[in-house]
Amino acid sequence: MRIISGNKKGLPLKAVPGKGTRPTTDKVKESIFNMIGPYFDGGNGLDLYAGSGGLGIEGLSRGLNSVIFVDQDKKAIQTIHDNLTFTKLDGMAEVYRTEADRALKAIIKRELSFDTIFLDPPYAKQTLTRQLEIIDEHSLLTSTGVIVVEHASSVKLPSQSGRLIVQRIEQYGDTTITIWANRSESEGGTL
Repeated sequence: MRIISGNKKGLPLKAVPGKGTRPTTDKVKESIFNMIGPYFDGGNGLDLYAGSGGLGIEGLSRGLNSVIFVDQDKKAIQTIHDNLTFTKLDGMAEVYRTEADRALKAIIKRELSFDTIFLDPPYAKQTLTRQLEIIDEHSLLTSTGVIVVEHASSVKLPSQSGRLIVQRIEQYGDTTITIWANRSESEGGTL
């Protein structure tokens, strides 16, 4: 694993030890950022199932101002800290060891919103529909922001969740990337 582009291009990243975390491949990561960027002029990110931190770190390398990393696995948290320290991006990050729904509750209390949200939960434990509803209900995504959902291709998500609508879907073998955004006023529909 490595940082593909941006000011930290080429730096290697550690993977989380063991088989409990499925890292996003470099090919899929490059495709994700080509769909949503590929570069950013600032903005804040949330990497909710961060694993090694690869998606959020790639976002920082490509211009995000800050990223909050969340994972409940102790080894993942240590790997994120190691990767942030090695890439010298630790000053642009907050890292929390907690469960995703608890992290969302804390974010709501802090009244934060994000320009880019990465949702890449373990395939066996996906609660994506509920988390999309929470993100929409509490306006955690900025009006021009995007949500990148990486999920098993066998998982079928709705095309809309409140104000959130699917912008694009790409399949890579057993992995599917679904990009969500807020529906603009011109797209009509009911809220």
